[in-house]
Amino acid sequence: MNPLLHASFTKKFAGGPVVQADDLEIAATGVTVLFGPSGSGKTTMLRSLAGLEIPDTGEIRFGSETWFAAGKNLVPPRDRQLGFVPQDYALFPHLTVAANIAYGLPGRPARKKAARVAELCGWLGLDGLDRRLPSELSGGQQQRVALARAVARQPRLLLLDEPLTALDAPARQRLRGELRRLLRQLGIPTVVVTHDRLEALALGDELVVLDEGRIVQRGPVQEVFGRPASRTIAGIVAVETVQPGHVLALENGLATVRVGTARLTAVAGDLPPGTTDVFVCIRAEDVILSGDPGAHASPRNRLAAVVRALIKEGPVTRIELDCGFPLTAVLTRQACAELELAEGSPVLALVKAPQIHLVPRTN
Repeated sequence: MNPLLHASFTKKFAGGPVVQADDLEIAATGVTVLFGPSGSGKTTMLRSLAGLEIPDTGEIRFGSETWFAAGKNLVPPRDRQLGFVPQDYALFPHLTVAANIAYGLPGRPARKKAARVAELCGWLGLDGLDRRLPSELSGGQQQRVALARAVARQPRLLLLDEPLTALDAPARQRLRGELRRLLRQLGIPTVVVTHDRLEALALGDELVVLDEGRIVQRGPVQEVFGRPASRTIAGIVAVETVQPGHVLALENGLATVRVGTARLTAVAGDLPPGTTDVFVCIRAEDVILSGDPGAHASPRNRLAAVVRALIKEGPVTRIELDCGFPLTAVLTRQACAELELAEGSPVLALVKAPQIHLVPRTN
């Protein structure tokens, strides 16, 4: 990755946590997601990049510019030429949509301001709303106004703090794809803070996982979600099945692992030689369920299972299984109906070897 921004700093809070960014790098293209549970330091890191928090030590460099060094903001927020969208959008309640967007264009002639506002309203689907107040807008419309204000002066870097958290669940689901499309069209390097796994998967190119104020893993989004580096990280990225296992054999790059009363075949990957105890990590969406024992010939792991629980979650259903160890799958409601799944019913669970990630277990 060719980083546009490089940051290594520490921010201490009196009587509270320490947030430490070790070699945080933001790519010159695409979307980098700062991901982790509440209190992990995501927003503090974002606000430090923006210059709204002043770290205690370290430095922040943007290209050839040094924004922060040795406890001093060398470049104040207004001079960093970035766009910032906070969690609550921070729209001025007494200003119209047009005036909120134009607020990001200080010093420009009125004619040029009006032209830029009209351009952004057209692009973001806000035509006809320019005279409305924020209280007269839906949550999604308010989000687009905040985004328009942030990009009005064509920033070099865009920072979004939990951009969808203020919306209800149906709106979040609808707007994830729309926000990703808008960010792609903008072409501005972007940093997004979120604790939502689906949001990170939908929006991000690179993922930086935080835990207790520190960066614990980073890499392409799918790679980090699919191959967490530790049991703790597996929990943070919400891998549904994390079970202790014992390696029985390693041969031709494949590991045979005992999990509960079952045996699984997994790709050994980077498993250190001599490893015997592991955590077996399986994402729910990688589990295939079938009622036909002769179907789906390719998966190596074919597990006779019993449905223990069906949990409805919007358009999908989470299925808790017992196949010699607890296993979670997720299907659409239609797929569940077609398989006639019910508590206590038998089903075949299939998992491909490359979809099983093994993490060395030290205790």
